[in-house]
Amino acid sequence: VIRNIQFFGFESQTKVTASYVVVIGLGGVGSHAASMLLRSGVGRLLLVDFDQVSVSSLNRHAVATRADVGIPKAECLKKHFSSIFPECSIEAKVLLYDNLSEEEILSGHPDFVLDCIDNIDTKVALLAACVRRGLKVLSATGAGARADPSRIRVADLRESTNDPLSRSVRHRLRKHHGIEGGIPVVFSLEKPKAKLLPFKGPSGEEENPSDYQIVPGFRVRIIPVLGTIPAIFGQVMASYVVTKLAGFQVEMEPVVNLDTEHYQMLHQRLIEHEESLYGTAMQVQVDVEEVKYIVKELWHGRSAREPYTKDVGRGMWRAVNELMLVRWDSEKPASVSNLILLKFMEADEHESRTLDDIKEKEPEFFQTVAAVLKRAQLEFGS
Repeated sequence: VIRNIQFFGFESQTKVTASYVVVIGLGGVGSHAASMLLRSGVGRLLLVDFDQVSVSSLNRHAVATRADVGIPKAECLKKHFSSIFPECSIEAKVLLYDNLSEEEILSGHPDFVLDCIDNIDTKVALLAACVRRGLKVLSATGAGARADPSRIRVADLRESTNDPLSRSVRHRLRKHHGIEGGIPVVFSLEKPKAKLLPFKGPSGEEENPSDYQIVPGFRVRIIPVLGTIPAIFGQVMASYVVTKLAGFQVEMEPVVNLDTEHYQMLHQRLIEHEESLYGTAMQVQVDVEEVKYIVKELWHGRSAREPYTKDVGRGMWRAVNELMLVRWDSEKPASVSNLILLKFMEADEHESRTLDDIKEKEPEFFQTVAAVLKRAQLEFGS
């Protein structure tokens, strides 16, 4: 872990080494996530999966070899991991996560739980349990049928788009558990490139897949998988968790699907508003590229008063028509570090108040905005 110490610093890497992480689901995504957590120096790992290594899983598994086919994935990882970093305390459980095994798997106050399960019912139950227990969890969504690694993102479950698994999980968490969001997920913005393969029985004829299920609720039909994509999902998960454990600040690229015309519109709207309010646009110190940075990187395409976006994709295009950039501090120019994104009515209210009034009556909001604008100042020197 010397390279990690050089990257994080000794004290931060010590936090990683002292941490305990649970990885549930040890296929193409989970095996790579667990492997890099181990190599990053995580001191204690619990590896959970009820399934065995198969020949078909060798195209995407992190460590399994032909000799490992037929043995439990959890035991396979433990065997290989022990030869890589024997100092790590590794526990392997050949278990299916459910209500009966919840306590056995989630007890012990883990610092992070990685959900790498591809079954919807099990995934929803695990995420709901983590929220109920107050555990930090990172969830992987569908990695199958994708081919473009540049489209992989980490965002709140509310913001995941183009992913049927995310959509189903989001719906069930809201309907059955009252959970709207607050769970980070790894997902791909790419639309699936392939469909489920038809299920054929021993006779060669298409049959009902549910007749062949070993575990109820788990799919039998095959999703075509390019082995590199679940591996990258796992690497992204490990990177996210390790930096969080180390207390290292990383700003994930926000999910904002806007084109150049929208940024031009917001820039023009700012100029017109400045002319209307101040009689001149001479104090506008941003161009369209800087507006793009402000809207996308600082405010993630949503009002500063909305902690999470409610619209993605085309919905976001419509939502941006109700937004505008205004000065945070009316006494300072409209620069990168003094512009916030608000809805029209919010902008009117904001400009009728003083910063002292906001600081006194809404201290949390004031501090949140101040932190974002401080970041802009550091990055742009403005």
